[in-house]
Amino acid sequence: MNMPRFSLIFLALVASALSAQSQTGCDNIRYRYTTAFDNFTVANDMPYGANINADLDEQTLHLDLYQPLGDLETQRPLIVIAHGGFFIGGSKDGVDVVPLCQDFARMGYVVASIEYRLGIDNIFELEESFSEAVLRGVHDSKAAVRYFRKSAIEDGNPFGIDIEKIILGGSSAGGFIALHNVFIDSESELPEIIDQTQPGLGGGLEGNSGNPGFSSEVLGIFNISGALFSTNTLPGNITPVISVHGTSDNTVPYGSGDIDLLGFNITSVDGSGPIHAALDSLNLPNCLVTIEGAGHVPHVLSSNNYDVTISGIAGYISALVCPYYASDCSQYDYTDPGTIGIAAEREFDKALAVYPNPIMRGQLLKIQGSSVNNW
Repeated sequence: MNMPRFSLIFLALVASALSAQSQTGCDNIRYRYTTAFDNFTVANDMPYGANINADLDEQTLHLDLYQPLGDLETQRPLIVIAHGGFFIGGSKDGVDVVPLCQDFARMGYVVASIEYRLGIDNIFELEESFSEAVLRGVHDSKAAVRYFRKSAIEDGNPFGIDIEKIILGGSSAGGFIALHNVFIDSESELPEIIDQTQPGLGGGLEGNSGNPGFSSEVLGIFNISGALFSTNTLPGNITPVISVHGTSDNTVPYGSGDIDLLGFNITSVDGSGPIHAALDSLNLPNCLVTIEGAGHVPHVLSSNNYDVTISGIAGYISALVCPYYASDCSQYDYTDPGTIGIAAEREFDKALAVYPNPIMRGQLLKIQGSSVNNW
């Protein structure tokens, strides 16, 4: 007896879906739980680019690369993360990024913690100087993304990166970098006070920090306690974004407000609250994790807030890199497979009926934000 044509098609879709799941390592544990790998390796101070810094010196840019130990996958999602420090301090081995890098590596990601050019060099023109610092950071982050694409295409992919699955994220100043990286679509959206003819600021939106000729596009971003100069730059970009922000942040406002340095007003910005309200109004893919009563970079000083932060981010971005994972930015126990795995399995079953998954085909997926108490 011949099998009905519909059944053959269904089985072909199932086989294709299972094959895709196997090839990407999406087993309902990897990319969501730190139990995916027991340990990780770190390669420090790898150069990825260079440019003129705020002191007008040529600066070589470095990154620290975290990889899951014993991993057999050769096409792995990459997370590029930028530290905080108000563009005047902080480092790629700072307390705001290292724990995240370690836990993401245990989940199975390759993670690059990057340094970028620091410096607010003119206290008499703070708004201009701060805006230029943001642009330097954007240029450097784009060069870092291009570095990995170049290594994959020209150098035999020594880091085992899937260049179609690159996530950019950051904490505080790093959040500014991630947000402006994707939500500034044209030079006309840059603050007019930036003088791009100054050394180290040229090169348009891509900049001159290295690895030209390769794409700097990313699959998604995460923002911890960052902000945009203005939500007016949002229309036209559908890059998925998740933000984590405390409502009592006195450094970078959760809403719209001013940022200050040593008591001096620098500029007004739109924090995570209005950013995601604007994204919702445009029906663009996003998720906001609001931590009530928490201050700046809440994951640094509170283990509970750290759990909220990393589980929210992992639950969201894992669905970007694995098309059959349920997308969920609510808190779960990222050390215990089973707290979100059942939901993911059910989502996988549903995905077979609508294969291929819409979120991996560039269509819009809107995820409602969640409010999490600061315990």
